[in-house]
Amino acid sequence: MDDALEAASEFFDMPAERKAAFACADIRSPVRYDTSSKDGISKARSFLKHYANPLDHWVDSWPTQPATYRKKMGTYAVEIQRLSIQLMGAIVQGLGLCPMHLQEKLGAGLQFMALNNYPQGSSRAGDTVGLAPHSDIGFITILLQSSPGLEVTHHDDGGVWTPVPAIPGALHVHLGDHLEVLSNGRLRSLLHRAILNTDEERISIASIHGAAIDEKVGCAEELVDERHPRMYRESSFHDFLDFLPTNVKAYRRFVETLKIDSA
Repeated sequence: MDDALEAASEFFDMPAERKAAFACADIRSPVRYDTSSKDGISKARSFLKHYANPLDHWVDSWPTQPATYRKKMGTYAVEIQRLSIQLMGAIVQGLGLCPMHLQEKLGAGLQFMALNNYPQGSSRAGDTVGLAPHSDIGFITILLQSSPGLEVTHHDDGGVWTPVPAIPGALHVHLGDHLEVLSNGRLRSLLHRAILNTDEERISIASIHGAAIDEKVGCAEELVDERHPRMYRESSFHDFLDFLPTNVKAYRRFVETLKIDSA
């Protein structure tokens, strides 16, 4: 975990022209660096995004500088992918499904890593949002952060935000949109945002885990019955990427667009 944060920090500390070599307007690019984003939620951050599972398929497209980036981030990615399968086994068991329900799909599924660099905020400007409220695609996101800045809210709290402490050695697990769909609404994806830290710049590494990019995720059949009708349409990560360009002016959570009108 320390090595991953160090590798991310060293990447963002590189000269702008080196980082710009990974700049790309195509949101489907396997590696993409930018200082802003047409996603409707980015306010003040630079980021590097890349795929990571299976590692041997993607790692050769990762940055070669800093020199230890591939080794440090690759080791972290493999361990986090393994952890995601263990966590999802417990989550689906808690839903009353077989613990192995998604193991094969997750093993061959998506791991999408987003490294974020948030600048130090100004205390005179108050709490400045670096990343606006949103939820993540996928089943779960495992987040590592270098310092405070993450805030969460419950869906029924009326916009009350709770700061999440940055505990050394701790990882934060966020439930994603596709887990809300899989659970047929029994679980809700996490609304969260990033606030700029007035004491220092902040690094976060979000590892998003889900089914393969073109695989449709729907409500688990075991969780659909007369008392609990199907609440969501099927969708894939590819569908989410198609949705993003349409979502810039008025941000909507992807999962909200999947709800079946019961009226």
